[in-house]
Amino acid sequence: MDLSRADRRLLNELQRDATRNQSELAELVGMSRTSCWRRIREFEAAGLIERQVAIVNPKAAGFNIQVLLLVAMTEHTDENRHNFERHVSLLPEVTECFSVSGDRDYILHVVVRDMDRYNDFLNSEILKHAAVRSASSTFVLRRVKYSTELPV
Repeated sequence: MDLSRADRRLLNELQRDATRNQSELAELVGMSRTSCWRRIREFEAAGLIERQVAIVNPKAAGFNIQVLLLVAMTEHTDENRHNFERHVSLLPEVTECFSVSGDRDYILHVVVRDMDRYNDFLNSEILKHAAVRSASSTFVLRRVKYSTELPV
């Protein structure tokens, strides 16, 4: 999608705060209210804007443990990949899952309330999965930077 300067400004403002009304957004980016509304709908139709959500602070919501979980597969078959990816997509504790290159096959971002819950999750949901050979946990000590904003 070819983006004008005004489009980029609009996307940046939406990434910062999508709760602003269209009049406020239009004024911030130098568009008419109608043009602003139309461009947002076009961004959505083109898949540039996937959805608008509230970002919840994990600690404030009681999720005290965050883990980067590295997973190695038993075999690199399409069936294994498909089964594992379908499985983790259904686990609410997994907020992100990346297929990666290197020694491991996947990196999962996992959030849980406490260490007991993580132990249960790891043993019952990950290590028992038929496609998983091994897993390694790296515990987040503190979040230094977090952003959902893309540099458009």
